[in-house]
Amino acid sequence: MGKLFGTDGIRGKAYEYPVTAAMAEKLGGAVVRTLSDDGKATVLIGRDTRESGKMLEDALTRGLVQAGARVVKLGVVPSPAVAVLVREMNATAAVMLTASHNPFEDNGMKIFAGDGFKLPDEMETAVENILLGESACGALGTGTIEDFPQGIESYVEKAKSSIGAMKLDGMKIVLDAGNGSGHEVGPRIFRELGAEVITMAVDPDGRNINAGCGALHAEAAGRLVKETGADLGISLDGDADRVIFTCADGHVVSGDRTLAICALSLKRNGKLRGDTMVATVMSNLGLDEAMRKEGIKVVRAGVGDRLVLERMREDGLSFGGENSGHLIFADHATTGDGIVSALQICKMMKESVKPLAELGAVMDEYPSTLLNLPVREKPPIENLPKLQALIAEAEKEFGNDGRQLIRYSGTEKKIRILVEHKESAEVARWIAKFKQAIGEEIG
Repeated sequence: MGKLFGTDGIRGKAYEYPVTAAMAEKLGGAVVRTLSDDGKATVLIGRDTRESGKMLEDALTRGLVQAGARVVKLGVVPSPAVAVLVREMNATAAVMLTASHNPFEDNGMKIFAGDGFKLPDEMETAVENILLGESACGALGTGTIEDFPQGIESYVEKAKSSIGAMKLDGMKIVLDAGNGSGHEVGPRIFRELGAEVITMAVDPDGRNINAGCGALHAEAAGRLVKETGADLGISLDGDADRVIFTCADGHVVSGDRTLAICALSLKRNGKLRGDTMVATVMSNLGLDEAMRKEGIKVVRAGVGDRLVLERMREDGLSFGGENSGHLIFADHATTGDGIVSALQICKMMKESVKPLAELGAVMDEYPSTLLNLPVREKPPIENLPKLQALIAEAEKEFGNDGRQLIRYSGTEKKIRILVEHKESAEVARWIAKFKQAIGEEIG
């Protein structure tokens, strides 16, 4: 992992290094130098609803213009819309200003190449080398700036076409936009397809993004689903590339159950290439068991939709995702897309004539706990002897009945402890042991 780029671009507290106006301005020149051979570049900029987004947009624009680029500002748009438009407009690159599911105090910068995919490691490294260099990028010319808010129309049509000619008449949904960048386009797409849409968290004020709403707080939509008699709840995160669902009784459907629903439906329709799906190391062991019974192989990737997609592309696969809500349908998108994923789920419900809860009952989940602990620093886990000894003890004791996974967050100063086991008492016991060991060695 580089010094600036985490699992999903550069991210941190807005106005603090590295998420500063100076860094955003320098990023503009670095993107042009890295992705453009002749200095002639068209670069799109999108942002979510955070109050710091305009600051970063202005600074990034300055850097791009100084580097001679044509800058096209899309305004507030979902991340997947940026990925669609960078391809359709034959642009050199695009930068999305977002911290995804993080609170409003954070922000970030993630880069899409001209093919709509996030930058591969070697390109991120090249950009990072420029950003960490002592010299300024230097002016290559004088660029231009244009606003293109109407670009969202291409995304709207692309998203709607992902379910073919199907309409959503007769469906009643609750859509929680998390006060993020899907707050206008999300409800619009479902209404245009005929669904009755009850909205919540669609009034962003720059500070309420992800605050008690959205994908991290799907239970909020669940309460409204139950109150209104809706068929399901759809909860997006701040940049609408993730989605978590709630079923008609108001209960949250886990991300792994959603992965299972999608994989089975795709297989039935002959669209699950290789009868294989990609999940991450965070997915529950119950997913593997359920898919094995249905003749579907589960391949594991590292955390982050970029790593999932890389594995999908390497193996020529059509579907993968994360239990955190990133779902990637390779036939329709080059990144996680919460709105397109929600449309696919609605389509599957209509085709099967089954409620979401029944579709999700295909798997049983092992009892598990994911504990996030703040840390002052991130020393290599392999250099922590007490923790390493405890991990070895756990693996020996668990056998095939459970697993543990301890890793640092790629975007925050946190360490994540995941324990799964067939016996819930064992989960609690080992979570406590790992927490104590980490407290003693890291603090």
